[in-house]
Amino acid sequence: MEVAHIFECLMLLCFGFSWPLNVIKAYKAGTTKGTSLAFIFLIISGYVAGIAAKIINHQFNYVLAVYFLNLAIVFGNVIVYIRNKSLDRKKSFAQTQKKIIEIKTKYNNVIKASKEENMNFKELNELAKKNQVILLGGSLDKEIPVTELGQAFSFNFELYNRSAEALSLKEAKNYFTDNVADLKPEGIIIHLGENDVAAFQNDTEAFDKNYFDLIKAVKNCNKKCRIALVSINNPKNDKVITAMNIHIKSIAASEKCVYVNLDNAKLWNPKANLAASSFARKMGMNVRKPLNDVAEILYSYAYLELKETALVHNIAG
Repeated sequence: MEVAHIFECLMLLCFGFSWPLNVIKAYKAGTTKGTSLAFIFLIISGYVAGIAAKIINHQFNYVLAVYFLNLAIVFGNVIVYIRNKSLDRKKSFAQTQKKIIEIKTKYNNVIKASKEENMNFKELNELAKKNQVILLGGSLDKEIPVTELGQAFSFNFELYNRSAEALSLKEAKNYFTDNVADLKPEGIIIHLGENDVAAFQNDTEAFDKNYFDLIKAVKNCNKKCRIALVSINNPKNDKVITAMNIHIKSIAASEKCVYVNLDNAKLWNPKANLAASSFARKMGMNVRKPLNDVAEILYSYAYLELKETALVHNIAG
C-alpha cells in the first residue's frame, strides 16, 4: 500500500509541477487571452474530489498534503487570472479612449480644414477683382483649372473657381454667402445637384426651393448678374437624373438664366475653338464671352481631360 501511495504522490507532483510554470507564464503575459477560467475550476474540482476521497477513507498522510499543495498552486492561477482580467479591462479602456481621441482629432481636423479653406477663400476674395465670373460647383468642378483655361481662350474677364468638395444644393446658399458674395460676381456658372439625387427623390419641391434660394442670393448680391445653370451628368440615362435636369432647365427658364446641357459640352471641340478664339483676339474683338460658351469650354475640358485621367488612374490603380 505504501508503494501505491508513493506512485500516487509522484503522479500528483508531475501534474503539480506544471502549474507553477503556468502561473509565472500567465503573470508575465499580463492578459487572460489563452487562459480558460472554466478549465482551471475543473482542475480545482478534481483536486477537491481527490481530497474528499482521502478524508472519507481516513487516509491522512503525505499524499493528502501533496493534494493540498497542488490545490494551492492552482488557486494561484485563479488569482493571476483575476489580476490579468483587471489589466485587460484597463487596456481595453485605454484603447477605447485612444480611438475616441483619434476620432475627435480626425473630426476636428476635418472641421479645421473646412474652416481654413473657407478662410482662404475669404482672404483670396480680398485680393481678387470684383464683378468677374465665378464657377460654383462640386468635386469635379473644383479640379477644373479655370485660370489656365481663361488665359488659353483669351477671356477678357477673370474667372474664379469657388467650387467645394461634395457641395449640395441644401448648403449652396450659405456657402455662396460665405465664400462668393464678397466678389459681387458679374456672372456665375452653377453646376450643382450630383450630390442631391436622393434628396430630389424624397422631395422635389425642396430641391427646387434650394435652387431658387441660391439664385435669389446671387441676384441680391448683383441684380444684373448673368447666371448659367449646368445640367447634371447622366451617362446611364438615369430616370431620376433626367427628371432633375428637366427641373433645372425649367428653373433656368423661369429665372431667366442660361441653361447649359453637359451633353453639348462633351461633344464640343475646345482645340478647334481655341484657334477661332485666337483669330478673334487678333481681329480686335473684345466682347464678353457668353456664359454658355464659357461653360462648354470648362466642361469639355473636364470630361475630356479630368474624367479620362480619373478613368485611367482607376484602371491602373
